[in-house]
Amino acid sequence: MNLHEYQARQLLSRFGLPYPDGSIASTPDEAASIAAQIGGPVVVKAQVLTGGRGKAGGVRLAGNTGQAKDIARQILALNIKGFPVNRVLVVEATDILHEFYLGIIIDRVSRRPVLMASAAGGVDIEEVNRQTPEQIISLPIDPLLGLQEFQSRQIGFRLGLSPAQVRQFTGIAASLYQAFMGLDASLCEINPLIVDGSGNLRPLDAKLSIDDNSLFRQTELAALRDLESEDPLERLAREQELSYVKLDGEVGCIVNGAGLAMATMDLVKLYGAEPANFLDIGGGARAETVATALRLVITDPKVKAVLINIFGGITRCDEVARGIIAALEQVDVDVPIVVRLVGTNEQEGRRILRQAGLTAVTSVTEAARAVIGTLNLAAESK
Repeated sequence: MNLHEYQARQLLSRFGLPYPDGSIASTPDEAASIAAQIGGPVVVKAQVLTGGRGKAGGVRLAGNTGQAKDIARQILALNIKGFPVNRVLVVEATDILHEFYLGIIIDRVSRRPVLMASAAGGVDIEEVNRQTPEQIISLPIDPLLGLQEFQSRQIGFRLGLSPAQVRQFTGIAASLYQAFMGLDASLCEINPLIVDGSGNLRPLDAKLSIDDNSLFRQTELAALRDLESEDPLERLAREQELSYVKLDGEVGCIVNGAGLAMATMDLVKLYGAEPANFLDIGGGARAETVATALRLVITDPKVKAVLINIFGGITRCDEVARGIIAALEQVDVDVPIVVRLVGTNEQEGRRILRQAGLTAVTSVTEAARAVIGTLNLAAESK
């Protein structure tokens, strides 16, 4: 679950991170009132759950209350990467002498938190990671020992900080790690962490992603979810308790099992197309679950074909087939569907599908080739 910057700032401030004063506004008048309370130059920042706000004109400096109101009006009218701006964060402007990056993520390879820092912070940190990754310092953190002060000091000196700034850095890094662990985060990021006009380190931005699996105990955080800003398909999938991630391809994938789903996506790419989603219906899926999954996938306008890959152990292939037929009776499907059924009651499942005029095969590679073939035929007919 991703949080807005203003939400992340509030949470991280509880752990001692010294953010500049600021408040959230949903109208230009509210933005002007906040700017008047701050009493000096402010920065008006769009609150959307996507990156690239600055380059899209969503982060701007206002020298006075009138400018803050005008800029807020302009930003609230923006649509950034498909996300409408409904709120702006108005914060005290800060002199910036240098920008750094500081963040903690979960590294799946080492299976532990990793602290990352770079002296090349700011809006182009993604480019730094792609083009000059050697500028990013990575430190795996032992989950039993936690982040040690000497480790933070070493990173601070590697960043080129002065001794006084290194002491500030160790405190900020310790607070960030405490927040990361205490909030069950999968990502906790400050970009930029700046040296201000007085030579002090201060966090300016905040990015926080919470592990969905922890929300049963993080009830306060669960209430912060902004449903309006989420992808509608992912929101629908979560409501139906389906594991779904929307991608940018044209082949919709419905699979039982996360590993098989990843392998299916790889096969789609191997044979020349791109998957439109990751979707795991889980083991033991009933007909209703399959029908919901199919309706969800074909709702995506980018989907030009659907590949259903079922290895039936607990899941019964005849149940899957009935779910597909039920979905086709409820929704108008105008894209080809290829089904691979293997396992429990597979012969009965394939019989049900053949009676409905659907392609049902036993080989996953044959299924991948078949679905790519339908895309090629569609392209040739245009």
